[in-house]
Amino acid sequence: MTDSLRGTAAVVGVAESQLGLVGPGLTPLDLMGQASHAALAEAGLTTRDVDGLFTASSIYPAAGLDTAEYLGIQPRYIDGTVVGGSSFVSHVLHAAAALRAGLCDVALVTYASNQRSNAGKLVARTQLNAYEAPYGPRFPVSMYALAAARHMHEFGTTREQLADVAVAAREWARLNPKAFSRDPLTRDDVINARMVSSPLTVRDCCLVTDGGGAVVLTRAERARDLPRPPVYLLGAGEATDHATISQMPDLTATSAVQSSRRAYDMAGLSASDIDVVQLYDAFTINPILFLEDLGFCAKGEGGAFVADGRIAPGGVLPVNTNGGGLSYCHPGMYGILLIIEAVRQLRGECGERQVSGARTALTHGNGGVLSSQVTAIFGTEATV
Repeated sequence: MTDSLRGTAAVVGVAESQLGLVGPGLTPLDLMGQASHAALAEAGLTTRDVDGLFTASSIYPAAGLDTAEYLGIQPRYIDGTVVGGSSFVSHVLHAAAALRAGLCDVALVTYASNQRSNAGKLVARTQLNAYEAPYGPRFPVSMYALAAARHMHEFGTTREQLADVAVAAREWARLNPKAFSRDPLTRDDVINARMVSSPLTVRDCCLVTDGGGAVVLTRAERARDLPRPPVYLLGAGEATDHATISQMPDLTATSAVQSSRRAYDMAGLSASDIDVVQLYDAFTINPILFLEDLGFCAKGEGGAFVADGRIAPGGVLPVNTNGGGLSYCHPGMYGILLIIEAVRQLRGECGERQVSGARTALTHGNGGVLSSQVTAIFGTEATV
């Protein structure tokens, strides 16, 4: 078992920035500042304590430098890994490794975007793969629609089952006062909404919002002396098998199979040991694919697994308990918000949406077009 990092690092502070539509005048750096100061304050720390910085951005080419200068810190370790929306789950693994190696003592992971205020300008990719461009796909929705269509063809997954993912997310969001979309949503609402890229309608697609977040980690021994209950990283793993959808080996299977195996091996756990799950749900096909590939159900059974409220409040598995990217918020790259919700669930801070007795949480980040998969498993003190 690869367990060298198991329980050696803990999350000691988390926070979001303003979310939704923040309006003109606030830059992504401003939002990162909001989240970072709040997360550090929760941990009983300040920017003077931070010596490790982990960030990524779609608009700042040297995001680590810009963020460090804005926050007024001079880190001795910077990680600017960019693998799309999974970057920040990856950063947590990298931060744990850096803490274990003595490269830093306090690690800050942060990200923000103002893409809604900026009229969605951060969403579209400017250059398509030469083998895909002749078909005129809309990036990235057409790529995910292709995966959805293949899953439907291969396994009989239905439009109703895809819609049930969005409905479940909305039901969780209705329990979250911070969620951007809280109005009731039905299967018919999803299926009859404006078509974007068949079979996905606009309600099968994530929100476009402003917002960001921050996560603070320290070594476990220090974490126990800080104000909030530590949430430990038990295991994590990364995997990547393509950049463009035309090079994906199998449209119905992601490299979450490999990333989760590495995370489970490090944690000494399996899918049956997980109490709450946070998945990157940029589109409704994502949770179906990931629940299969992460081992919660067999390949081809994801549609049935999510149907009829099984991942909604009161269902068999709590998934995306904040409302996810489909209903809570989605500021360009969503991965950092997966971690924030997982930590709050394990600290018992989620109010109406709290999963009773949660001791373990799995977060799974997705980057690109099902390209980068990163899995991280967290646990309470009782699991270390």
